[in-house]
Amino acid sequence: MKTLKGPAIFLAQFIDNTAPYNTLENISKWVKSLGYVGVQVPTNDPQFFDMQKVAESKTYADEIKGRLAEIGVEITELSTHLQGQLVAVHPTYDKLFDGFAPAAVHNNPKARTEWAIDQLKLAAKASANLGLNAHATFSGSLLWHMVYPWPQRPAGLVETGFKELANRWLPILDEFDRYGVDVCYEVHPGEDLHDGVSYERFLEAANNHPRACLLYDPSHLLLQGMDYLSYIDHYHERIKMFHVKDAEFNPTGKQGVYGGYSNWLDRAGRFRSLGDGQVDFKSIFSKLAAYDYEGWAVLEWECAIKNSVDGATEGAQFISDHIIKVTERAFDDFAATGSDEAFNRNLLGI
Repeated sequence: MKTLKGPAIFLAQFIDNTAPYNTLENISKWVKSLGYVGVQVPTNDPQFFDMQKVAESKTYADEIKGRLAEIGVEITELSTHLQGQLVAVHPTYDKLFDGFAPAAVHNNPKARTEWAIDQLKLAAKASANLGLNAHATFSGSLLWHMVYPWPQRPAGLVETGFKELANRWLPILDEFDRYGVDVCYEVHPGEDLHDGVSYERFLEAANNHPRACLLYDPSHLLLQGMDYLSYIDHYHERIKMFHVKDAEFNPTGKQGVYGGYSNWLDRAGRFRSLGDGQVDFKSIFSKLAAYDYEGWAVLEWECAIKNSVDGATEGAQFISDHIIKVTERAFDDFAATGSDEAFNRNLLGI
């Protein structure tokens, strides 16, 4: 068994134009003061993190690693959640998702998709230059508007959608394979990869690509009413990243999973700061340790009630308290009598 690494924190929800949240070094100093030793870095803002420069220059990548090492933190993974979303966008969402892309490709879905694919390929090389072996992203979606369809879906529609999604991702997955980095899809409502069944559909369409892995975030599974613990049993070999994020689901006679278009505060299902929700993290950390998960435990803070600074402050200690330093010997070794083949045969009477 292996001891999880951490605590680490995903920076996306904390970046701001005011200190200490305005630069990678400043925010790293802040999270280090809270007890974090790793940072997961979003890549959509070149002013905060210049992914292209990191991909093009190993020297520059080493400089960033060195500056962060002096602070006492390291980069755990890079994230292209926003760019990955744009690999596949249904026309219904074009206007909304144009905001994730440069102005030059707005109102041009084909160019936007090409830009997103190029971004993912840059992320593969940037990750390799930083010495990382896993990468966080979204799958994008062509089918989400059909998740609960009326009228019914035409025969073959789902298969066609996943075939197209896989065709867009296969060149990206091959590029990550070239650099020895796993692509970890955050299974998430709004994405075509939103649960285990949809992930398996994608795997089948992508020829079970070895780099098509998973970012495990129990909050998204709890809010769908899924068994987020047995999910680990099913997919532990593909789980290469872990977002430590809490949630609660309290359905009523008026609303359930879909939320009735309510805002986050008024939804039956909502994200919460660590320890304020319903996720059984003791069991999660135990399962991941038992399955030899080698990666980081990364806080992703999202909460409908608590402020982000308190969430981050409490989260570092919460993760530290849940990381299990795994045993190096069996608990009953003290009672061992030793054995060899002859002794074992004698005990069996053979």
